[in-house]
Amino acid sequence: MFRRRFRLVFSLLFATAIMFSHFASLSARSDQDSAFSAAPPRTLIRNASLMLTMDPNLGDGLLGQLENADILLEGDTIVAVGHNLNGEGARVIDATGKIVMPGFVDTHNHLWQSLIRGCAHDESLDEWLFQCVVPFRAASLPVSEQDAYNGVRYSTLDLIGTGVTTVVEVSHAFTPEFVRGSVRALTDSGLRFAYSYTGNSQPATIQHIRAVKEEFIDPNPLASLQVGSHPVPANFSNGNLQAMVALAKEFDVPLNVHLLEGASQRRDEPLKLLEQSGAFPDVQVIGNHGIHITDQEIADYLVKYDIRLTHNPLSNMRLASGFMRLHELHAAGVKVGLGLDGGSNDTSDFFNTMRIAVGIQRGRFMTADVYPSVPEVLRMATLGGAELLDMDDEIGSLTPGKKADLIIINPRAINFGRAMDLVAQLVFNGQPQNVEWVFVNGRALLADGKYVGVNPDKVIDAVEESMIKVKRELEPFLK
Repeated sequence: MFRRRFRLVFSLLFATAIMFSHFASLSARSDQDSAFSAAPPRTLIRNASLMLTMDPNLGDGLLGQLENADILLEGDTIVAVGHNLNGEGARVIDATGKIVMPGFVDTHNHLWQSLIRGCAHDESLDEWLFQCVVPFRAASLPVSEQDAYNGVRYSTLDLIGTGVTTVVEVSHAFTPEFVRGSVRALTDSGLRFAYSYTGNSQPATIQHIRAVKEEFIDPNPLASLQVGSHPVPANFSNGNLQAMVALAKEFDVPLNVHLLEGASQRRDEPLKLLEQSGAFPDVQVIGNHGIHITDQEIADYLVKYDIRLTHNPLSNMRLASGFMRLHELHAAGVKVGLGLDGGSNDTSDFFNTMRIAVGIQRGRFMTADVYPSVPEVLRMATLGGAELLDMDDEIGSLTPGKKADLIIINPRAINFGRAMDLVAQLVFNGQPQNVEWVFVNGRALLADGKYVGVNPDKVIDAVEESMIKVKRELEPFLK
């Protein structure tokens, strides 16, 4: 009886949306080390045993491979890639024996969900949502600004540790306080990020999105805005979708939606709802998951309107959602990037996400001759994600003139065997422990394996308090 009543309340909540009742003042600065800190004037990364530029014009093959190569950074920009570069006046980092490549682009995440890692671990998608996420949409279970900050900040350290330099945070935007805590944490992280504000048709919500854009996003060169509609494009929430489509057009930003993640979402035909809402052809739509899409929809919608998809293989397996038809989508020319997807993944290990993305398709077709190959999944994790986000003119490859977002990986470790193919081992053997340096916009966020400008123990202490609080609040809803 309780669960039936709860589901009814849940439907009503989504049907009527959430009305924000007040706004607190926003601050785009923090007492912590800020993303606006200047990068060193010059940095020379010297003698990398393997450099993957992701630019075929700068090296061999799809990945633009170079051996014993240097890369020179000036401020936030890559200025040269080659051999024996002049490092006069530069900070020099010796990359002998190491791998240098662009940072990973995480195209889909819910960073606050580090607070619910391990929640409902034996449930499929719908039950996991009802037990672990939906309760926080009720006013009786708010996630405070500090809890949101703690969860997102903790997750950003996890991302940095696995080599992610750009993340799309698809925020549930429960309250203005939740939003403020989330964006503050992203700003403090130093990561490049897109903040996707999932809103509704209420005037107060739309006003708050405008305020967040003006005070947090626009002043930050590392930040961009997206908008979305929760829970998914569905008949009962169509007014919310229409309002967010209109806002995406006004701001000229992408519309970010969960798209056919679960089989039950087929009944509402979300692609038709997007079409009826006026999204096509003027709005760039990013669909998350895209598992239960038909061949006809690939041709009539995805290809026709350049709808892009995020692939979240670990989350999809954990929640028994199914397997994306990645090989077929690639053959049709659909842009797909990789995503970690928050608490339904539990881990932020981007290497694991790459190898699972390869393994699933090989398992489906029972052959290794299927997309993505090892080089293709590395490209999808870097330049492919940048292309999905229309950021490939700035990031995704080590092309001179682009922003200095890159990572240094040390294969001299127990989990590598350096005598064999290092490119293959990045995917099949790589682990976060191999990531030694992470640069975003020319600024080191991880240096010699240590976080820069933040004490991770303090972040862990803070988030554990929030985790205990969240667990206590969720207990009545858990089986």
